[in-house]
Amino acid sequence: MSQQAILSVNSGSSTIKFALYPVQNKTLAPAILSGALEGLEPGGKICLRLNQQILSADSIDSKDEETRFAAALQWLQSQVSLHAGAFEVCAVAHRIVHGGGHFADSCIVTADVLQTLRGYEHLAPLHQPHNLDGVAAFAAAYPGVPQITCFDTGFHATMPETETRFALPLREHEQGVRRYGFHGLSYRFVSHRLITLSRRASGRVLMAHLGNGASLCAMQEGKSIATTMGFSALDGLMMGSRCGQLDPGVILHWLDQGMDRKTIERVLYKESGLLGVSGISADMRTLRASEDPRATAAIAQFTYRVRREAGGLITVMQGLDVLAFTGGIGEHDAELRADVVRGLGFLGLKLDVAANQSATGDSAMPVHAPDSAVEIWVVPTDEGMIAAQDALTLLL
Repeated sequence: MSQQAILSVNSGSSTIKFALYPVQNKTLAPAILSGALEGLEPGGKICLRLNQQILSADSIDSKDEETRFAAALQWLQSQVSLHAGAFEVCAVAHRIVHGGGHFADSCIVTADVLQTLRGYEHLAPLHQPHNLDGVAAFAAAYPGVPQITCFDTGFHATMPETETRFALPLREHEQGVRRYGFHGLSYRFVSHRLITLSRRASGRVLMAHLGNGASLCAMQEGKSIATTMGFSALDGLMMGSRCGQLDPGVILHWLDQGMDRKTIERVLYKESGLLGVSGISADMRTLRASEDPRATAAIAQFTYRVRREAGGLITVMQGLDVLAFTGGIGEHDAELRADVVRGLGFLGLKLDVAANQSATGDSAMPVHAPDSAVEIWVVPTDEGMIAAQDALTLLL
């Protein structure tokens, strides 16, 4: 008899990340399979990263654009089945970036749910359309298997109105123009993990999800009270290719100069951030390896923005008990962590230099010195686990 497992997926424009979590005695076990289906963009070379293997799909690459995505998904499904052994997929849990003001809790997908979520595509144009296309594609690939949507905005539903409201006319707020916050699945995982690791995690916690997308979240008593991302995933910190906080007057200036909406969107989402400032790359690892002064300037600006926004959130909490780094940069860039902590040193934060260097994102570990006034942790995130757990809860 086959055992049940939940497939967690994060569908993007060029990549589908996934992990398979067994269900044992009505609880979720660690993933037995994880990887990414890459090269889905037009002209891309499709391959499957499966645990430590890289599998090519030359026969799919030769197909026309209309059929290659469906063929790639069928191939992914066959490979998951092949490597999953006795496990059978009983649900597919999807990370959805934007739940708007309608969805906070994860839910089982229906036609009405999909239609409502399509209405939020303009709020996260880089992510939401691909997330929802992934839901439709996996529903077709796994007919009859429940599809579960899990929302990045949901964790921030506890933020007070003083945080969520813009200083705009009431009619705009009532129509959904407000701050939502993102990276919620990551923050939920990190917050749950911290509670098991530190007695101070129920106090004033600043979580830093730093990667190609980047944000900070202020948490008290396990609940989000403020975050740097807002109405869209553009706001707050400088990111890989996104600008972060920007004076709205810049947009008005561009409009006066004759720039159209698509051009503005491309600049804000795809040509700014680390890539825009450096002119070299959106990847922090590439910039770290470069001797170009533009790379140094981009890293310095990224770090400055983290410190600047951290100061604001710490003020909202009236102090700090725990600082946690997560995300691709937060988990792996020891120099970035050291620079951020140094900038917050006036609050009594002190790093254990050796521990910080040895923290490479393989496991959660403390990196604060014994006499640090604030605990500092590196906590590898697992958004897929949170999504799969929500799916299991809905199915039980």
